[in-house]
Amino acid sequence: MISRAKRLWGRRDFLKSGAMAGLGLGLLPTFKRISTTGAAPVRERYHELGRTGIKMSDISFGSDRIHPGDENVVLHAFDNGINYYDSAETYGGGDAETTLGKALKGKRDKVYLTSKVVAGPEMRKQEMMQALEGSLGRLQTDYVDIYFQHAVNNVARLKNPEWYEFAEDAKRQGKIRFTGMSGHAGNLIECLDYGIDTGKFDVILGAYNFGHDPAFYQKYLRNWDMVAIQPDLPRIIKKAKAHQMGYVAMKTLHGARLNDMRPYESGGATFAQAAFRWVLSNPDVDGLIVTMTSTAQIDEYIAASGARAAEDGDLRLLRKYAELNNSSTCRRGCNLCESSCPYGVPIAEVLRTRMYAVDYGDLRLAREEYGLIGANAGACLACDAKPCAGACPHGVHTELFVPDTHRMLSRA
Repeated sequence: MISRAKRLWGRRDFLKSGAMAGLGLGLLPTFKRISTTGAAPVRERYHELGRTGIKMSDISFGSDRIHPGDENVVLHAFDNGINYYDSAETYGGGDAETTLGKALKGKRDKVYLTSKVVAGPEMRKQEMMQALEGSLGRLQTDYVDIYFQHAVNNVARLKNPEWYEFAEDAKRQGKIRFTGMSGHAGNLIECLDYGIDTGKFDVILGAYNFGHDPAFYQKYLRNWDMVAIQPDLPRIIKKAKAHQMGYVAMKTLHGARLNDMRPYESGGATFAQAAFRWVLSNPDVDGLIVTMTSTAQIDEYIAASGARAAEDGDLRLLRKYAELNNSSTCRRGCNLCESSCPYGVPIAEVLRTRMYAVDYGDLRLAREEYGLIGANAGACLACDAKPCAGACPHGVHTELFVPDTHRMLSRA
């Protein structure tokens, strides 16, 4: 655990240190300043989720990599104060929901459960209801607190009137309390803008990490003007807040190459904790979810719970991570490389599945997710790679990684 005596610090303190000299300061998120004198600050672990009335644990449970037999992991999270559990019908082919349902049986009134469905532009409300009822059965509950339109990457899906009719029916029947939309890949900003403007969603589950901050990455870009084409997530998060929507962050570890950082961690503080504190220092973020696969991982992660500002050394760890991984990590929601491919390969989606295999070390999940991509990277094997070479403004070598991902994850 991190010593309570460690000084918490905010944006102004960091700027005074000179470490951010020369960067675009107006682009930084607003960090909360915590006094370093007097009594230790109160660390509030539970935050209001937009207008829902839900008070969620600020660092909450992501279930996309749990399987039957992992009930002890779920219970360890519960015993340590985590009350919000995120899942989806596709996680482990339903195994994640089944595991959550078994572990949390008898505790339904003490937790918030969410699930998701990939609702296509032609999907009928009867199919959505069937998917919801399947999730309810696996979760051993008669309702979920939030039901998300999952992995939104096409505005046509959000324009499907069947989704809104389904949502009203499900709410009327008491099967869902609130609706949300989730996403972290291509066309994310366009989709979230549209979804917020409808006024029909209560919560966003979206990618957000220090790699989405233009000022943080400015020093690593190839030229100064490229800061203008960074992802637009800070604006979206503020917009959601203005509409009283909840914002739950995911992909907060920016690729989750945790072992890369162990040699640079000291004093009990870890890269993961630094990344979480960075996300939670944004007052427009209500909480975050992160995949938890072991009790030791849970203990490490919740050590950052309750923080609303960075601690000494956090920015040093984040900068080091960026130096080590900047040229190999796709920026979720950016999608600026998409138009470079003459074959329509969804590059960002392919690189997302590569992250599961290479960074998470979960080949099973990576192959499952890659199999869901319609236009996969098979066309890259016969391409000279010239169209996408240099297409990433952040320096990611898509011309190398995309065909390699197809070879690694294709079931052919």
